[in-house]
Amino acid sequence: MKILHIPCLEDNYAYLIIDEETREAAAVDPVEPEKILSVAKDNGADLKMVLTTHHHWDHAGGNEKIKQLVPGIRVFGGSIDNVKGCTDKLENGAKLSLGTDVNILSLHTPCHTKGHISYYVTSKEEEDPAVFTGDTLFVAGCGKFFEGTAEQMYQSLCVTLGSLPKPTRVYCGHEYTEKNLRFALTVEPDNAKTKEKLSWAQHQRQAYLPTIPSSIGEEWETNPFMRVGIPGLQERVGCHSPVEALKEIRRLKDVWRG
Repeated sequence: MKILHIPCLEDNYAYLIIDEETREAAAVDPVEPEKILSVAKDNGADLKMVLTTHHHWDHAGGNEKIKQLVPGIRVFGGSIDNVKGCTDKLENGAKLSLGTDVNILSLHTPCHTKGHISYYVTSKEEEDPAVFTGDTLFVAGCGKFFEGTAEQMYQSLCVTLGSLPKPTRVYCGHEYTEKNLRFALTVEPDNAKTKEKLSWAQHQRQAYLPTIPSSIGEEWETNPFMRVGIPGLQERVGCHSPVEALKEIRRLKDVWRG
């Protein structure tokens, strides 16, 4: 499979997943439909479906328009997320296929929104899988708890997404990496992997390049919201459990003005 990132709005990412055998494609969060269709055309791709991570306008706001531009396109979204333009509601564990080689698994990752879906995508055995995490998991960060609890975010990040194979490529909904890593260093100032990744991210952004994909393995090493099981980290934020630490780190991030 081929994965293309498409910068949208101010700092959003939409994505195109292409099955290389048939050129069938899926668009993830195509908030600017014309832009997505132009990339599809340039790559000889035939857009068959939309995968919406959640109902917020900067992710689902292009769905109605893309349905007008591509008659008959299927628009997937979480069953309890009230996604605009949705034609097919997905439950946790639902399976979709794209072309001959691409398989998509729907993972319910609630908290940012109550019906948020992440899409785990696999292809041929020799290819690393990918996961499209919307606003649940960012590179070195996580989404705000708009419609859920710290318990839910812990489950979504550390259990549902955290149990995916470590080489899984992480494609998130926004380019927040540099800021997230700077905040991560306030929680773990001695984390060498975080320092290294921050330096890399700064170089990428100076060159107007993206910082995605990350990987599940890298997130376990650098993302403070996923590292809440570490006793030393809990202690540093004055907590005694992973969920408590996650809640406190989110609170600190919400008021951080770095």
